[in-house]
This record gives sequence, structure tokens and C-alpha cells, in this order.
Amino acid sequence: MPSEFSGKHVTVAGLGVSGVPAAKVLHGLGAHVTVVNDGADERARTQAAELEALGVTVRLGDGTASDSGSAAGLPEGTELIVTAPGWKPTKPLFTAAEQAGVPVWGDVELAWRLRGHGGRKAAPWLAVTGTNGKTTTVQMLASILAAAGLRTAAVGNIGVSLLDAVTGDTEYDVLAVELSSYQLHWAPSLRAHSAVVLNLAADHLDWHGSMEAYAADKGRVYEGNQVACVYNAADRATEDLVRAADVEEGCRAVGFTLGTPGPSQLGVVEGLLVDRAFVEDRHKNAQELAEVSDVNPPAPHNIANALAAAALARAYGVPAAAVRDGLRAFTPDAHRIAHVADVDGVAYVDDSKATNTHAAEASLAAYEPIVWIAGGLAKGATFDELVAGAAKRLRGAVLIGADRALIREALARHAPEVPVVDLDRTDTGAMPQAVREARRLAEPGDTVLLAPACASMDMFTNYNKRGDAFAEAVRELGA
Repeated sequence: MPSEFSGKHVTVAGLGVSGVPAAKVLHGLGAHVTVVNDGADERARTQAAELEALGVTVRLGDGTASDSGSAAGLPEGTELIVTAPGWKPTKPLFTAAEQAGVPVWGDVELAWRLRGHGGRKAAPWLAVTGTNGKTTTVQMLASILAAAGLRTAAVGNIGVSLLDAVTGDTEYDVLAVELSSYQLHWAPSLRAHSAVVLNLAADHLDWHGSMEAYAADKGRVYEGNQVACVYNAADRATEDLVRAADVEEGCRAVGFTLGTPGPSQLGVVEGLLVDRAFVEDRHKNAQELAEVSDVNPPAPHNIANALAAAALARAYGVPAAAVRDGLRAFTPDAHRIAHVADVDGVAYVDDSKATNTHAAEASLAAYEPIVWIAGGLAKGATFDELVAGAAKRLRGAVLIGADRALIREALARHAPEVPVVDLDRTDTGAMPQAVREARRLAEPGDTVLLAPACASMDMFTNYNKRGDAFAEAVRELGA
């Protein structure tokens, strides 16, 4: 049966985890697909060969993809562009598309439009975005939905292609969808059942151009929501995005808080996660959902993640018992405030995923006293606010990485009494030395916390490798 894409000339911008599935799906729907890609490394050549075997045209190192190349025209005949989320809106390709009146979609937009294709069930989306905590919240949400007996999956920016989810053989009842600001930028017609912006802090400003543009793209997740726009009561910016959103009639604003919840909120009362939003007479009644101890790990920011996940699940009609059972069944990914070991009465915790100051702030708030291992690539960040807020919790600090001087200077200004070890090296061997220095500074009852507040690429392939190096160094201490 012909699709709306049959015979259509579609340019896919970028290969990678989103471009390849998009090209395959569009080709399978009868489109004439041309893929353009900036690079031509070995991985790109392998992906190109796979697509070319199907009959897809691939142009590696194409000038239309370049930020600085002179060739900025569209591939001939292009009627639609489907872009990888990481491609900046300032690309000449997109400027040419705008001038020619050619629409630009992301893979999320394509997936949204293909829901229900071929007679499949169009599963509603429960969408999660925010600067930090997206993956954990989506995984918690999927665990809660599964505990309710629903066919579901954690998809989106989490590594599972949304295109695969909406076009594959499995028919889902509901999807837990992680969305980045990049993906939301290119998804103009997305309309979720319910959605949450977990928090907002400066990030990816080089891509978006300003904090205002970044926040606006995050806020797109609320557009057209049907049941609930969930926001963080401790982050006014998320509530402001709800107020600005154009939602369906009857859609409600639902807050989450680490304190006692008011009506239309979820929160914490005497060690319990409680719901005063999805109950009868929410002005007088509350529903117990789970105990704080059911959240793994029960750090403050992770409790907030659990409340956000619970709010979305409750918006979908999930019973309270499934929230408890889902949270109990949830196991966090590695390198997210993961307890590695106790050595000589000192706890060693790996939060290598804390790649920006906002994430590190949440991690530092979870422990006391702390010997902090930090540093890496700052990505333009400043550290004064982070250090000033954590100063009273710090026993000491060990600094690594290319931009460690920025953290050292902030420590000198705001925590001059805290002992600092500055390791003048950016090789991977710095991590074992950092752990040994942290052990020297720590006392029984302390926590040695890897929360770098920086990206890892100056020393490691990614934050996973950095966390692995930390865990291995800790294991060597106890050997």
C-alpha cells in the first residue's frame, strides 16, 4: 500500500544512531533517499555501505553539510529533510531548506508521524526532558508502567530508536520517551499524552545560541499535552514553561517537590512518596505511593526523579501499588551515583555521569562529608556557585583534567580552608593517583565522590570509561 513518502525525495542529514534507521524506514516506505554526512571515517563508510546495498544514495563529506563549506545547496529535488538531532540549526543546509520552503524534521518528528502506520497501535507517549536526570526518570517510568502490566519500553534519546519502536513488530500500550533539547527542536508536531521538564540549567548553549532558546526548545515537550504537564516546584523556570504552553482543554499542571506536597502535587511526607494530584478531593486527601527507601539510590535528586516518573505514570492511570513495585524493581545505570565499595570505613561513589555543574550540585548535596574528585572539560562552565554551595560539605578535593584550574580557583575563593590536591596530568593514569590521594584525605564516615562537573573527553573516551577507571582504582585499594 503506497505511503505518503512513496516517490518523495528525502534528504537524511547525518548517519549515526538516528540517521541510519531513518534512511532505512524512509526507503522501505518508497522514498528516494539521499544521505549526506559531514565525516567519512571508518564507521561512516561501513554505515554508508550498508545503506547503499539497499539502494540508498550516500554522500560522505558532503559540502552541503559543512558549517564553513561554500556549497550550501540542497541535494537536487529534495522535498523533505530528516536530520540527526545533533546537527545545528545554523547549518547551511537548513538555511537553504528554509529559503526553498523545504520542511526539516528530526527522527522524533518522523517517528511521531509514523505512529499507527500499517495498522499498528498508535501508543501514547509519556515524555521526559530536562538538563539532568532524563535517562534515570525514563527508566523508572518504564519500570512502573511494566509493574502495572503494560507493554512499554524506554525509548528516544536513551539509545533505543523511536523509529524502531513505532515501526517494529511489537505493539506497545504506552511509551516512556526521553527527549533531548536537540530532538525537541526538530519535532514541531509532537503532542504527548503527558510530559515533564525535570529541571533547567545552562547547557548546550553553543548549539541553541542562548539560554532562552534552549529553554524554549525544552518547553516544546508541553505543547499539546492531553492530561498533565509535570513540573519541578523547586525550579520556577519549568513552571513558567507550563504556563506558556498551549495544551488541550482539561490538561493539568502537576508539580513535584521534595517537601510536603500541596494540592495537585506529588511530594514527600515522613519518608513516604505521596500523591495529592491524582486522587479524589486532592485538597483533603493524599495517596501513599512508596517509601523513600524504595528509591535506588535515595539521594535527593533521585527522589525527585522518582516523583516525576510517578506523576507521569499516575497521569496515565497507573495504580499506586505499581509505582511502589516499579521503583523497587528499578536498577540504575552504571556511573550514576553508584556505590562502588567501602574501604576502611570510607564510601566510594561513582557519579561520572555528572558532566556539568547542575548534575554535580545534585550529587554533592547527597553526601557529607565529601572528598571530591572533579575536573575535565568545563565546556565554558563556571564553578563559583557550585563550590560556594558545597563548601561546608567538603573534607578535601582532588582535581584532574584539562580545566581543573577553574575549579581550583573557585575553591580558593569560596572554600579556602579545604585541602586541594591538583594533579597536573590529563592521562588516564591520573585516576588511580586521584583515588589514592582521596583516600589520604578521607576519614572514616566520609564519602569519596567522583562528580567531575565536567565532560570526560580530555582524558577518556566517554564518562563510562572515566567511571570504570574510578571503580577499578577503588577495587585496587581494597585488594
